[in-house]
Amino acid sequence: MDNLRDHRIHVTTIGDLLLTTRDRHPDRPLMILPDRRVTYAEFAERAYGRARSMLGLGVTSGDFVGVLMANCIEFMELVLGCHLIGAVAVPMNARYKPGELAYVVENADLKLLVTSDLISEYADFGELLTTAFPELADADATSLDLASAPRLKNVVMLGDAPAGFLTASEFEAAGTRVTDDAVDALRVRVSVSDPAIMMYTSGTTANPKGCPLAHGLLVRNGVNMNRTRYFLSESDVFWAPLPMFHMASVLPLLACLDAGAALASMTHVEAGTALEMMERDRATIAFPSFPTVTNELITHPRFADTDLSSLRRINNVAPIEMLRRFQDAFPQAVQTGAYGMTECGGVISFNHPEESLEDRLHTCGVPFPGIEVRITDPDTLEEVPHGERGEIWVRGYCVFDGYHKSPEKNAESFVDGWFRTGDLCSVTDRGAVCYHGRIKDMLKVGGENVAALEIESHLASHPAVQLAQVVGRADDRLLEVPVAFVEMAPGASASAAELIAHCKADLASFKVPREIYFVDEWPMSSTKVQKFKLLDMLS
Repeated sequence: MDNLRDHRIHVTTIGDLLLTTRDRHPDRPLMILPDRRVTYAEFAERAYGRARSMLGLGVTSGDFVGVLMANCIEFMELVLGCHLIGAVAVPMNARYKPGELAYVVENADLKLLVTSDLISEYADFGELLTTAFPELADADATSLDLASAPRLKNVVMLGDAPAGFLTASEFEAAGTRVTDDAVDALRVRVSVSDPAIMMYTSGTTANPKGCPLAHGLLVRNGVNMNRTRYFLSESDVFWAPLPMFHMASVLPLLACLDAGAALASMTHVEAGTALEMMERDRATIAFPSFPTVTNELITHPRFADTDLSSLRRINNVAPIEMLRRFQDAFPQAVQTGAYGMTECGGVISFNHPEESLEDRLHTCGVPFPGIEVRITDPDTLEEVPHGERGEIWVRGYCVFDGYHKSPEKNAESFVDGWFRTGDLCSVTDRGAVCYHGRIKDMLKVGGENVAALEIESHLASHPAVQLAQVVGRADDRLLEVPVAFVEMAPGASASAAELIAHCKADLASFKVPREIYFVDEWPMSSTKVQKFKLLDMLS
């Protein structure tokens, strides 16, 4: 399909986008947390302060800076501070274990890492870093020389700093030797093709891979999100509670920057506080995106009594029957979905709010202008007709240039300018993307290909099921067979036999789970269930 028309978007750097909007809306709120808020003017001033501090420690254009924090205003100040001087921000997954963290610090060639003693729901970051790098305890904090991370020169703790860490006051003092003119001298030399952020994939099956994303790519995606799908104004409040190290926070921030709107976030996603916050701040957009978050909201005792009348839009990605349930729970809002991946700037398509409910339930919308997709047979690599399933390939402005220090993976991932996503999709006659699961999430049951998502969607249609995940268990006769893990809806009950019977009524026999396991808590990456850990539970 041809979807490459340009809507005359003025592509700029992220730093310049911030300053342009600051000049238009200096006193409008940019970021809102449950107990804090900051205006565009205040945020820009603080981002300049972070940029000066980084320059004072020797960071400059092209250097990599790690940000390891729970959601907070300082997180985004540091990211945007990097953008002002042409440094590359590396938002780091707060769920990393010490080994994973050490790997990313070295792989990303970090020169500086900034963390906080604001303990997230996942970790105490000071303890995490000292476990990952035992040498820190005896190191000179002003100039590190770690064998396991030779490029890392400083680790800054915003808060109570252990040995080996620079304190917040020392970080700020470094900036007193630098002027805003020095920041601007670097800012004006930043190109839209320069990397702005390096996101690491979730690493659910292997070491995470760095995905450098350029300024122009990110800005254009944020502008497309705003102007072609969300239509924000400066009065909008966009509640996006997911981790700031995830594109589900970065992309909404960029859309808000384009419009002058406010981004609302939370350090800890707790349903009661979230509902209070959305009511208090009159949230107009909700971006829970994942079923675990939305389920917590709609099953909370205060949900029915919370005034969410200002909400006009909600984003969710889930099986069809679950999406239908979510839409029923928010009748005042139009629920839309999305399709995308980190390697393509987070999202390449959202539903348009004027699409019918059935279109919004069954598709992820048409790709943004400037993005082209094709569906190919994974074995022959030949394009397949509309409506047929295959691997979705993407090309256009949104595609990153390749994984950091991973030539073999890049050789596998690109074909004649197309990026191979590894996702199983189809495209409708009108060009809308339909997501059917990961190709590697396909089960091979006695020679039959079975999408785990199909079984998960059917289980989710049972009224007692809140969330279902399906994995393949090795089988001597059939190669593998489906096994399901199920979280029950609050107050609901059903036996394994009932759920299996529910599947038998509508699914081919080879698709029916052989066993059902009930869970109360899921092994998670930042936002996704780690299926390899579910497999470990079977052994």
